[in-house]
Amino acid sequence: MTKSDESFMTIEEARRISAPLYEALNKPREKNVAELLAQACNDDYHSYHTNQDFLTRDQLAAVFKDMGESVPDLAWEVVDIHVVGDMMIVRGEATGTPIKEFWGAAPTGKSFGTMAIDVFTVRDGRLAKGYHVENWATAIQQLKS
Repeated sequence: MTKSDESFMTIEEARRISAPLYEALNKPREKNVAELLAQACNDDYHSYHTNQDFLTRDQLAAVFKDMGESVPDLAWEVVDIHVVGDMMIVRGEATGTPIKEFWGAAPTGKSFGTMAIDVFTVRDGRLAKGYHVENWATAIQQLKS
């Protein structure tokens, strides 16, 4: 794929830029999450979980590590990527089987699979900010049913 008039990066470039972030989400307790996020994200990266509230890159690394402690087999698959200008939209799927409390749900031996949507802005070849939505309500429902 070549760059269009609307995009300054190709899908392949978007995959390469975001790959370390998603690698950090695959079995994160086994990885140097902070190093992977530093590869993918600018120093001043903001990860928004509402339109106003965000985590810094270091805070996000801690969240990923905590998730990995609760869900050691956490896997995050990139299903689709779209690029528009300096933004990439990533549709993914998160799966795993918690062994500790996870988002308020006690471990039951059951697994979850849920969709995630991330919208990233890229600056200087790395992620500058990201807005993300995961369907954790459905994941928790799967764990409890």
